Amino acid sequence: MREFVVPAPYTVEKEASLADTVFRFAADCPTHVPFRRLVGGRWVDVSAAEFAAQVTAVAKGLIAGGVEHGDRIAIMSATRYEWVLLDYAIWTAGGVTVAIYETSSADQARWILQDSGTKILVVEHERNAEAVSAVVAELDNVGELLQIDGTPGAIDLLVERGKDITDEQVHQHRAQVTSEDPATLVYTSGTTGRPKGAQLTHFNLLAESASVKDALGDMMVEGKSTLLFLPMAHIFARVISVASFETKILVGHFADIPHLVENFAVFKPTFVLSVPRVFEKVFNTAKQKAEDGGKGKIFGAAESTAIEYSESLDKGGPSLLLKLKHLLFDKLVYGKLRAALGGQCEAAVSGGGPLGARLGHFYRGVGVTIYEGYGLTETTAAVTVNRPGSQRVGTVGQPVPGNGVRIADDGEVLLRGDVVFSGYWHNEAATEDAIRDGWFHTGDLGSLDNEGFLSITGRKKEIIVTAGGKNVVPSGLEDTLRAHALISQALVVGDAKPFIGALITLDPEAVPGWMERNGKPADLPIEKLVKDADLIAEIDAAVKQANQAVSKAEAIKKFSVLTVDFTVETGELTPTLKLKRKVIHESFADEIEAIYSK
Repeated sequence: MREFVVPAPYTVEKEASLADTVFRFAADCPTHVPFRRLVGGRWVDVSAAEFAAQVTAVAKGLIAGGVEHGDRIAIMSATRYEWVLLDYAIWTAGGVTVAIYETSSADQARWILQDSGTKILVVEHERNAEAVSAVVAELDNVGELLQIDGTPGAIDLLVERGKDITDEQVHQHRAQVTSEDPATLVYTSGTTGRPKGAQLTHFNLLAESASVKDALGDMMVEGKSTLLFLPMAHIFARVISVASFETKILVGHFADIPHLVENFAVFKPTFVLSVPRVFEKVFNTAKQKAEDGGKGKIFGAAESTAIEYSESLDKGGPSLLLKLKHLLFDKLVYGKLRAALGGQCEAAVSGGGPLGARLGHFYRGVGVTIYEGYGLTETTAAVTVNRPGSQRVGTVGQPVPGNGVRIADDGEVLLRGDVVFSGYWHNEAATEDAIRDGWFHTGDLGSLDNEGFLSITGRKKEIIVTAGGKNVVPSGLEDTLRAHALISQALVVGDAKPFIGALITLDPEAVPGWMERNGKPADLPIEKLVKDADLIAEIDAAVKQANQAVSKAEAIKKFSVLTVDFTVETGELTPTLKLKRKVIHESFADEIEAIYSK
């Protein structure tokens, strides 16, 4: 059993709450600009004084609506400025924010609203209201449904409602909150069953903010900026939002992903955060464009050079020849990739899944170092992270201050510390199963090196045991396959089967260019394309490449290319783009069985 613990250089006072900083900034630095919000297509500054005034006004509306200490208010919205405004107003009023993905189905929303005992639900659009209105009507605990883009909008309605509430009443509500009180309920993604509400306290979030600031150093200091586009319902985005506010980093919020690049150009963030699939997508899109433009060989050489250059940084530095090649490709390729991130992006943070050494080295070689971290909803996001001056590409870094990692005898990753939650909301059985002897059992498999760098190798519940008794961790094969520009998603199968197989989906954005380069008619039906000999040969080559990293018994023997992609909307992916294995196995049972039929 191996263990690594990092002491905390910070303290969190018992009477502290997340709302305190709002009013401290308003008093000490009222002209400071913590946020920039989109108004009519333009980015507009929001000063600390303006933010405090807005938070106070919205909190008054919540209090006038009957919100008391500990009451739950849910937000079902994409990432936008109003999400953060409501979050801090809820905390100021003494409430607890319940985060719901705006892509959630009515059934998913029903479970979260009912389980949490939510009192007020705030949604973003009319389509969200339509999706949950029937659910709200049948739940006794939800007293009101508000809409951010409604007429009147949720913010205006709350401000008007709270006109008769005094500032003194607001601060009386805020004073009731302590750091040990729950700040938010964030429900697990539900990849293996009903989502569970992780109860995260003000202490958890303040500790996470302090530890991330300490770990990431100069990345997170006053004067830096970030454009948040991940769902605020996900703890990763939420924590960076809180930590950025606490450290005076300028934050913008944006959810229109197709127009993200053009807003990067305007906002010019100094760092970004995302899940691995987005970094994969950026890489694959750039590679696909190069191939479509007849510059595939140039991009391939640039890719290899970037990876070699990054690897050399850990081995004494690049040679003169490698430096010259890197300089050439910086002008031809790398500079354009950096420009797509706004031109001032110095680094990125990746979490929510494994990035992989190949992509990590590529981006570092390009000039945008990705600091990969590891955490779960139950650990208030990052519990380990690579950091400037202490990075090992391919690992998820060392424990953040105030926390420790232990590897159990069976390889399971165990965690404890300030960012680890105290339990699931109204679910003692699940809490007792997850937290044993003071350690949170993650269900992930991993290893620690002598300096405390953690590597994640898979999940215990995802291990495939073939009919021959071979244990196979599917994530490595799947990650390698998704690196191919033509492949969108891959699911490795083979539990209790004679060999390993895979379901593979095509990237809809990459297909047209591939068809043109390979002389296929533009109107070729997808049903025929997935059986096309040239396409099968290319996918087969990708499978063979993935198989090189595993033993013969673990290698993919047969695969099936599906006519549809896995998506969040159709239920095969979580909002953070993780595979819902159970759903896919049920939905594509016939396709899986066909792999093993004679």
